[in-house]
Amino acid sequence: MKTFQSALDSIDEQETLSLLIANGFSQAWDHHVFNYANLLEAADFADRDEQLRELFKKSETYDFERIMDQLVSAEKVLESYGVDGGVLERIKNDQEVLKSTLVSAIAETHPSLPRDVTDEQYVAVRKFLVNFSNIFSLNYDLLFYWARNMYDLEPEGYETDDGFRWPEVWVGHDSEQQVHFLHGGLHIYDNGADIKKHTFKDYEGISIIEKVRSNLKSDKFPLFVSEPSCDKKRIKIEHNPYLNFCFHALKEVRGTLFIFGHSMDENDKHIFDQINKSRVSRIFVSIHGDETTDANRRTIANARAFLDARVEFYRSESTPVWA
Repeated sequence: MKTFQSALDSIDEQETLSLLIANGFSQAWDHHVFNYANLLEAADFADRDEQLRELFKKSETYDFERIMDQLVSAEKVLESYGVDGGVLERIKNDQEVLKSTLVSAIAETHPSLPRDVTDEQYVAVRKFLVNFSNIFSLNYDLLFYWARNMYDLEPEGYETDDGFRWPEVWVGHDSEQQVHFLHGGLHIYDNGADIKKHTFKDYEGISIIEKVRSNLKSDKFPLFVSEPSCDKKRIKIEHNPYLNFCFHALKEVRGTLFIFGHSMDENDKHIFDQINKSRVSRIFVSIHGDETTDANRRTIANARAFLDARVEFYRSESTPVWA
């Protein structure tokens, strides 16, 4: 299996490179912060706490999306058997509780300030990111957002366009947008008239996370795609102008695509289908640890099954992300 550098070296210098990052990107910074076990511990399901935690326990998982998927399946089965409508309504409500609780738990456990990441870590990740013309993120957290906005750190002159213009309003079509948050993010929100983003300014003294937590207390949620299936995720994406723009941008990429930190699960098949519509001819997928584990065998098999282009694999540990 290739290292990240050997994968880069195998590509023609004139080739266009794009990057898709997922949860493994944030876990590479701190696995203890960015994992489902930590989120479940911080979660507050209110009056549904006992019932929902029992679902996680019986399913032997910390994965919110897996529980969400089980609730959707249960809803379909019970509808087919004509089960009492009250039960179905509770299942549907629990799906919404799971989604809103996931957002709140992410905000609650997230590092508060950009300085929680060291300058050395920012320099490392920026040197990694500078290799790519277009970057697509499936993450909700702010690590990537912070890293690309550290203008006073190496590499000098590294800038990316996220499609937002003063006063922090997304203009997408009138920009040279290179950065796309495919499933939304903590810093992005819809105010009913525009898609906007939170920013941190020293003179304000209020961090982005503080702004998000304050909004959540008023039931104002960031732009998030946390639906349980690829079909429902695609529907959510298509009904939001920012998300739909980013989704279509993925179809326009060409050349070589690197995927980092993604398990290639079927619930993101809408993403893989969009990649298959693009002009990407070669895809490198990161594999973490022993490639013969059941999880990695599944990742490798899914990558080959879901992606039409030539697929190769590289070791995520060899990738200079954060160090």
